[in-house]
Amino acid sequence: MRSLVLLPLLALSACSKGPQADLPSISKARSLAAEWALINQQSAELKLTTAYVGTMRASIREQLQTAATALTQPNSTYGAEIRTLLKEPDGASPEELSAHVQALKTIEDGLESA
Repeated sequence: MRSLVLLPLLALSACSKGPQADLPSISKARSLAAEWALINQQSAELKLTTAYVGTMRASIREQLQTAATALTQPNSTYGAEIRTLLKEPDGASPEELSAHVQALKTIEDGLESA
């Protein structure tokens, strides 16, 4: 019986944190997008092997998907930004990926200062 009372309280406490609870996922997504941009830049400069690039892109996508599903508020602006990032093609330009990095950084900074 006690666990039935605690479960709603735990759920409520998780919701009460709001976007603050999502800061780790936002930060992770931003970091992954920056890494993806660097990989694509170095790939374009022929500094990386095709196998390495493919493996890294797949890993980044998987980790981004994990970050997206961990959000407590997936319909937020940062949730939309992460979903948009996931729709980018593997070979997206480093500039396009960096724009997502900047958008997530702006959101992250705003939440940290709130």
